[in-house]
Amino acid sequence: MRFSLLAVISLAVATPASATEYFVNIARGKGKDATKEKPAKDLGNIAAKLVDGDVVNIAEGTYLGRDESGTDELGVTVSIIGGWSDDFSERDPWGKHRTILTGTNEYGKSGKARLTIDAGKCAQPIVIDGLIFDNGPRNGYKDAAETLISRQANANKNLNASPESGGLVLKLTEGCQAVVKNNVVMNTAPTGAALGVWGGKDSKVRIENNLVVNNTGEGIWAYSLWKSKSGLPEFVIAHNTVLFNWKHDAIATYGGNSLKMDTEVKLTATNNVFAFGDYGGVDNIKVAKGISLKNNLFTGHRMYDYREFNTQVKVSELEDEADQLVDSTGNVSKVIKVPMNEKWAALYAGRKEISRAEVDAKAKASNSGANALRSMFGLPLQANAVGMDAEVWLHRMAVDDAIKTGLEPYEGFGCKKP
Repeated sequence: MRFSLLAVISLAVATPASATEYFVNIARGKGKDATKEKPAKDLGNIAAKLVDGDVVNIAEGTYLGRDESGTDELGVTVSIIGGWSDDFSERDPWGKHRTILTGTNEYGKSGKARLTIDAGKCAQPIVIDGLIFDNGPRNGYKDAAETLISRQANANKNLNASPESGGLVLKLTEGCQAVVKNNVVMNTAPTGAALGVWGGKDSKVRIENNLVVNNTGEGIWAYSLWKSKSGLPEFVIAHNTVLFNWKHDAIATYGGNSLKMDTEVKLTATNNVFAFGDYGGVDNIKVAKGISLKNNLFTGHRMYDYREFNTQVKVSELEDEADQLVDSTGNVSKVIKVPMNEKWAALYAGRKEISRAEVDAKAKASNSGANALRSMFGLPLQANAVGMDAEVWLHRMAVDDAIKTGLEPYEGFGCKKP
């Protein structure tokens, strides 16, 4: 199953005769020709000319969107391939040729997702490959050290609120196919998903080899635009690493999961790492039926590894207690060593929140204790700190530090450098 859907989409994504291949390069782009010889400067600058089936190649660099808006919105089935060298001769999206989509925190800038593709029809499959979505520069922070995000704008200081949206949103119509692979989504502060895909009737989605790290809300969310029992959208979620999923804020009762799904989906999740969620690993609170979770690694969640409606389950109990899983074999919980920036890790492990004591007391998850987390980060053990106010919330992670956490699989699970 790992290759079947991807093979179908790879064959289908060949550019049709009426479509065009475009090129974008922030360093030397100018105008709207968007050819390899004369690239455009930003994706947003050519958005109006794109049609179904077009492919946009984006070179290394940092992209702020048209007019530095911090967002791109497309209404056609376009494929976007990042990580190219300056001359488009080679790709290294997590290495020397990083394509970073971000923005600024200037007051009045958009709070929408960094990239949204809302296809009105499905003429061609969509491939999103090799992009880094980093909302760190878009977020508002309450302190100069960028340890605590602000969800309120401050016009007097020309500061925007942290966008309550994710890095990537795809909305697919009937029969549409999409592959989302080799991307990084980081420092986003959504209420919903950091990486969210909405499947339409009979749509097929593969989300593979992505790193989703340091976000509020849900790391990956498999949404459904179809509300019938027949024609359910199908998701395959494989070889992703999803780390540090924060709940919305210090007292929130939502967010903080690695993977969530709507009721009306078919979904297989395999060989992923789901780790360090303020609430859990996989949240099936909407009780999707016929879900397959096999050969995944769960660790470091606060409340549960898997939740089915209000039933909280440890990974070791999946085969016994999960009613809606058609396959729950091969899942494990292990202590993993995460290559962390020590300063970032110490702030994360030592943060205080209003409900910390209550959460820890009710935890039903593997490797969930505060000292277990510190051990995985290589920090010295200490007594748990419980405070009455949040002092650190979604502190900013550097791109270099984020990518280090996803370059290699953990015990054979999760993503690797593409």
